[in-house]
Amino acid sequence: MMMALGLSAPSYITSPPPSSTSSSSMKGLFILPSPISSFHGIRIQSPSSKSAAPVPSRGVGGIMPVRASKRVDELKELRGRTTDELNEEVIDLKGELFMLRLQRSARNQFKSSEFRRMHKRIARMLTIKREREIEEGVGRRLSRKLDKKWKRSIVVRPPPSLRKQQQQLDEVQKAADQSEKP
Repeated sequence: MMMALGLSAPSYITSPPPSSTSSSSMKGLFILPSPISSFHGIRIQSPSSKSAAPVPSRGVGGIMPVRASKRVDELKELRGRTTDELNEEVIDLKGELFMLRLQRSARNQFKSSEFRRMHKRIARMLTIKREREIEEGVGRRLSRKLDKKWKRSIVVRPPPSLRKQQQQLDEVQKAADQSEKP
């Protein structure tokens, strides 16, 4: 293995033990040096990595500032909404998450990145909702109590994507019914 990488084995592995003991039970044992070693690993480079373009950093000139600016814009837009609108959006997103879970369990094709995106969007909305409660002076205990009350008051309804599909089916059925009536 080591020869395949172009390395030679360390001398303490290949050399026989010192002949100070002539016991037959000691034959085949090797004495290892102290655990401190100057070997810090090897660097393996593929020939194509030399000609590859440098990877953009996530710092000053990289991708992160663009994402951060999108997030700032989204937060401004979310903070401009009322608490009731945020609650409705949270309910809709939770319905969409439920639909994604159904698709995953049925092994249908879906975008797995949608899970993370929706979870984060819900978390942002709930954070804004909690910030407003803090501004009003609502304590943590009362906030949780109100949150439980709000969750119990939620009426189950189909998520927006399912409503759109249902509307499209209704339109197709109406068009089919109208074409049959003449």
